[in-house]
Amino acid sequence: MKKLWLFFSQAVTVFVAAWFVIATLQPQWLAAPAPPPAVSAPLVLPAPQVSAAAQPGSLAAAVRRAAPAVVSINTSRITRHPFADDPWFRLFFGQQGSQSQSGLGSGVIMSADGYVLTNNHVVQEADHIEAVLADGRRANARVIGADPESDLAVLKIDLPDLPVMTPSDSDRIEVGDRVLAIGNPFGVGQTVTSGIVSALGRDQLGINTFENFIQTDAAINPGNSGGALTDEQGRLLGINTAIYSRSGGSLGIGFAIPVNVARQALQDIVQNGRVVRGWIGVESTALTPELAENLGAASAQGVIITGVLNGGPAARAGMRPGDVVTRINGRPIRTVAELRAGITALRPGTAATFTALRQGQNVEMQLVPGQRPSVAQRQ
Repeated sequence: MKKLWLFFSQAVTVFVAAWFVIATLQPQWLAAPAPPPAVSAPLVLPAPQVSAAAQPGSLAAAVRRAAPAVVSINTSRITRHPFADDPWFRLFFGQQGSQSQSGLGSGVIMSADGYVLTNNHVVQEADHIEAVLADGRRANARVIGADPESDLAVLKIDLPDLPVMTPSDSDRIEVGDRVLAIGNPFGVGQTVTSGIVSALGRDQLGINTFENFIQTDAAINPGNSGGALTDEQGRLLGINTAIYSRSGGSLGIGFAIPVNVARQALQDIVQNGRVVRGWIGVESTALTPELAENLGAASAQGVIITGVLNGGPAARAGMRPGDVVTRINGRPIRTVAELRAGITALRPGTAATFTALRQGQNVEMQLVPGQRPSVAQRQ
């Protein structure tokens, strides 16, 4: 009996020890088998529905209309050391090879025969220019002409079936209108941003000689220069030109040349090789409330003429120093920038009606403008 009890005790001890080891190291061996998973009904999801109409507030239709006519512009310039041909320079420094500099920008196809508008600073001094279309096609571009005073240039590409940008009327836009900026910022590829017209008639920025910018908060960055600013229908409103920035990136203050100005420059460059501007031979200054009171003007609206060139178009029409120009062809003139823009927009040889205030009385003059000398002629 004693031996049987001893055998039983040892067996129990071994079993408990084995159970403890298994429970510690492999507890899953002791777990009860899991019941078989319940069979659930298959998941049924609703089929996606594609709306035939655009989403409320979507600008996709405008992008589809405008984006194909916006091109990326790649430029390169070969530079050589100014003393590369000097034998003494080569003796001490060796043969200096040429260096290539590249640049990026954007452009807008304005006609089916391949005329492209861009900024002059995008293609200035470039040795090679390539236009890349949104559909992936590439073409070498040549400069037809440029106007540094407005920072515009016209290129020509030769490709079939070119998409063309539809212009709008930049004289009819208002602050608060929604706009799109389309271009190739930083070379990442065609990009669309949106915003509103923040201001009109921006000048005295020190960017161009002739400034009458549309200001927008649509994001414009390096590489967007020469690209399109469009309205909600995808029609061209302006050529994106410059930004105000402390970091090099967009701060929500961008500037575009109005399309009405850009189209006139395009026509002049294609037809005449340069932009033709009106000129009347006057100097002017802003009309302050004090000057308006001294001149008997009802309000400080208009621009006072401070000098008239003897024998010039204005002098021949009877304009005098002290006249306050208030209208050109019926269009109100409120600032010096508006007067300058109004004069340069006149066609040389075509009479224009100037309305001026003289000694409290309105005077109308038929003035035949001349042609403004080019930059090279004035230097």
